[in-house]
Amino acid sequence: MKKPLLLIVLLFIGLASYSQSNDYIEMSREVIKVGTKDAIGSVLNLTDAQKTAFWEMYSEYEAENYKVQNKRIAIIKDFADNFENLTDEKASTLVAQSFGYKEDVLKLKKKYYKKATKIIPATEAAKFIQALNKIDDLINAELALEIPMLKTD
Repeated sequence: MKKPLLLIVLLFIGLASYSQSNDYIEMSREVIKVGTKDAIGSVLNLTDAQKTAFWEMYSEYEAENYKVQNKRIAIIKDFADNFENLTDEKASTLVAQSFGYKEDVLKLKKKYYKKATKIIPATEAAKFIQALNKIDDLINAELALEIPMLKTD
């Protein structure tokens, strides 16, 4: 799993720059999508009978996750647009949106863990969620490095 995760992190570096164009963001998201799928495939022990159902379920997850990640990108862009003149009201709005995004991510993972356990053993479903969490942690670490802290007086 190390090689696919390293690839995801390296490719995410460009996406983390919140001033990137929409085309660049979409290209980066596609690369991350492929890297994530490769990483998950490398850690799961799926039988031939499980593979089709699992990857169909995973495709559903990706489609829903894409929508959730759109929220994150919108929050980052909004932060960037308001960075120089961020008001208390806007800061509160962005924080509330960020909490909502994190809740959506957790709901999505819970939903797909439950779906995965209907296809594969719970131990494999747990590895699936663990792989998603590790990838998210790497992306979050990169974002933390790239997005500047607010300057307050």
